[in-house]
Amino acid sequence: MNERPKRSRAYAPDPRAPGRACDSPGCTEAGEYRAPKSRRNLNDYHWFCLEHVRAYNSAWDYYKGMSTAEMEAQLRADTSWQRPSWPLGHLGAAAWDEDVLRDPLHILRAGRVNRAKQAEAERPPPDLREPLATLGLSWPTTMDVVKTRYKELAKRHHPDANGGSRDAEERLKTINIAYARVRSKLGADARVAASG
Repeated sequence: MNERPKRSRAYAPDPRAPGRACDSPGCTEAGEYRAPKSRRNLNDYHWFCLEHVRAYNSAWDYYKGMSTAEMEAQLRADTSWQRPSWPLGHLGAAAWDEDVLRDPLHILRAGRVNRAKQAEAERPPPDLREPLATLGLSWPTTMDVVKTRYKELAKRHHPDANGGSRDAEERLKTINIAYARVRSKLGADARVAASG
């Protein structure tokens, strides 16, 4: 990697200046400061005097003429230093193939099985998906959480609290049915756990 010569100050002339006049028309000053000619080729330079390089830099817009999508693509490429990147886990998938991987102690397989069991445990039973959605709860849950949520919804949607609204009455009926289904399922699961 080529190391640039050090400048004594940021505004000091570039030590690699070609020793020619400023590229600005009509200027006879020495062109000691470089500025890129375009965003397509950042290593091709104009050489200006200090006054004209300041004017050029203040007017230069790297993103000028780019669409929003092009700017977004440029910013994304800049976050990875203009190198390609892939989502995590996509390139090494072949290394985890059962035929290629040697795991005589079954350590890696046990981890995958445990993650699958955990994902299954976090998914609500099919008969509880709709009642839990009605109550606005996620799975797994406890009976205390269900009771608290039921009381909150019953107070909010009770017809007396809503001026005798028929919509509120229908909503409360739906909430009552959902609560009964979740309560019976959790009660049955608790009885099975207690007997086992």
